[in-house]
Amino acid sequence: MVKILCVSDTEMPQLHSAVNLRRQYSDIDMIISCGDMAPGYLDFITSIISVPMFYVRGNHDEVYDSEPPGGVDLHQQVVEYGGLLMAGLEGSIKYKRAAIQYTQSQMHRMVLGLAPPILWNRWARKRKIDLFVTHSPALNIHDGNDVAHRGFSSFLNFMKWYRPRYMLHGHVHIWDRRKTVRTQYESTCVLNINPFTVLDLDPI
Repeated sequence: MVKILCVSDTEMPQLHSAVNLRRQYSDIDMIISCGDMAPGYLDFITSIISVPMFYVRGNHDEVYDSEPPGGVDLHQQVVEYGGLLMAGLEGSIKYKRAAIQYTQSQMHRMVLGLAPPILWNRWARKRKIDLFVTHSPALNIHDGNDVAHRGFSSFLNFMKWYRPRYMLHGHVHIWDRRKTVRTQYESTCVLNINPFTVLDLDPI
């Protein structure tokens, strides 16, 4: 069993406390950030728990160009750790002229670009993606009505084609706890982990 602390978008007081981190999260095996997190916040959590951290950038993470957090950037990568195979895609839908924002077509090309390593793992190692880590949601699954929080249609294709066990995303804030944060799509469990979620996952 791998225990994962997933964070995104909102810094939480309980994760700013070294005492609380040691008391509540000493059994965490790895950290995943779904973006829009200050590098210092991620580095603090990682240093206290002393486990590896994997991340994708959110649309507000331009500072990572000069001050990246201490971890592994999953964007357009397939990475294995702790028996789990992960793939990641950063950013949000393009809603203004800014970095780390992509059109539907641009993201579709990036989804296609992940095909070679994903298919190699499937055919040569009989492994499929355990965790698809993104900042933005998929279209019509946990996304917003406004342009800035619209999901990517290509993420639906990703789940149909590559069949990850989980898709983890942030970007959409959950101030109303009645909102849906867990949805099954095809064979994938889609989770909005914002602001933080602990996930227990058995490697296959």
